[in-house]
Amino acid sequence: MIIFLLILAIVVPVGVFFIGTQSKKRFKSLLSVNVITFFGLLILGAIFMISPAAASDVEAVAVGSNSSGLGYIAAALATGFSCIGAGIAVASAASAALGALSENEAIMGKAMIFVALAEGVAIYGLIISIMILGQL
Repeated sequence: MIIFLLILAIVVPVGVFFIGTQSKKRFKSLLSVNVITFFGLLILGAIFMISPAAASDVEAVAVGSNSSGLGYIAAALATGFSCIGAGIAVASAASAALGALSENEAIMGKAMIFVALAEGVAIYGLIISIMILGQL
């Protein structure tokens, strides 16, 4: 039922937009209705997923130690922060590389090395998170 409502929340505003008049004001109102409906259904789905029966099952499983939960959080943080850092580094290195390539095409190899080194930060974070998950 929730999946049907979620698909309906995406399809109906887009269909109304293409059938009706295409003005910026109408587009903004349909977009805001779509976003509010989408996130409202997302929150509603999250509330229904946590039913009392499911919560009691989770409590029975979660009787163990907190170290596994903290390990999952550490793995998520390692991957997330390394990917954010790599994104910032790639954005800076790639824009500088494109600027340099527009002036001299002979330095393409050197520019790509700097972009690849920036992307390596995300790979290192992924390796660390795999090592953390291997310890659990």
